[in-house]
Amino acid sequence: MISLFSIQRMIPGRVKADRFNRTWMFAWLLVIVVLPLAIAFGLIWKSSLLFEDHSLIEMIVSSEWKTLSGKFGFLPFIISSLWVTFLALIFAGPVCLFSAIYLTFYAKAIVLKMMQPVIDILAGIPSVIYGVWGVVAIVPIVSKYVAPVFGVQTSGYTILTGAVVLAVMIIPFILNIIIEILNTIPKELSEASLSLGAGKWYTVKQVVLRKAFPGVVSAMGLGLSRAFGETIAVLMVVGNVVHIPKGIFQPGYPLPALIANNYGEMMSIPQYDSALMFSALLLLTIVLVFNLVSRFMIIRYEEKFR
Repeated sequence: MISLFSIQRMIPGRVKADRFNRTWMFAWLLVIVVLPLAIAFGLIWKSSLLFEDHSLIEMIVSSEWKTLSGKFGFLPFIISSLWVTFLALIFAGPVCLFSAIYLTFYAKAIVLKMMQPVIDILAGIPSVIYGVWGVVAIVPIVSKYVAPVFGVQTSGYTILTGAVVLAVMIIPFILNIIIEILNTIPKELSEASLSLGAGKWYTVKQVVLRKAFPGVVSAMGLGLSRAFGETIAVLMVVGNVVHIPKGIFQPGYPLPALIANNYGEMMSIPQYDSALMFSALLLLTIVLVFNLVSRFMIIRYEEKFR
């Protein structure tokens, strides 16, 4: 038997251990909070040289990119990034949502167990492999079969090609999250709906998806952020032409491709190096805006149905 005296001697040691554990865990939390701020501060500092001769509005709304003349208009890169990213999400979103619904509510358990390793393998494939696949398969299909249907002649290195490759890349990422979200919905909700005579699809649509909506929006927002920063695969198939694309069959030049194509070679030109740092800052800002908007949608939805 443990005596009362022994317990009293153990208590101070436990209090010190709890205090120590709380301290180091809080320290790592601070690291997580400070890290994005440190990255943003570093990018602002590195791109400050560009602001000496150019205003922020001028660089964002200008489409003139003539580095030797000191003209840095980022609008073509921003528009190209938005084209590719949102088109990829339009392709990937319904596929992920309905695949997750089928695997969770309609398929047998063995099918889900078989598909999970496949999804993990797709998520783990290096992006350069997707890029090579896009060059070998998607580019010829767009050039020879898809574009002629719309009366367009193109090399195949287009916004559409980049969006298709990017959509395939983000599907396993979004699909895994939505499956996990749907599995967290209490079974009692769907069972209660079915017991009242509702059909399975009606139950999924009106009960399960309503409950899971914040999580689905969050998954789509994370997928959008992930897609916006993808570099190598999109760089290989999107064309990399500096102009504002006016259609999905035109080439584009996303911000990550600009950084990957030029960083390292242009570090000897201070203003160009600063422009590339500003590109990274734009990427960080746009991704932050995406996350804030998705979070705002989740909060509004939760307030509406509270």
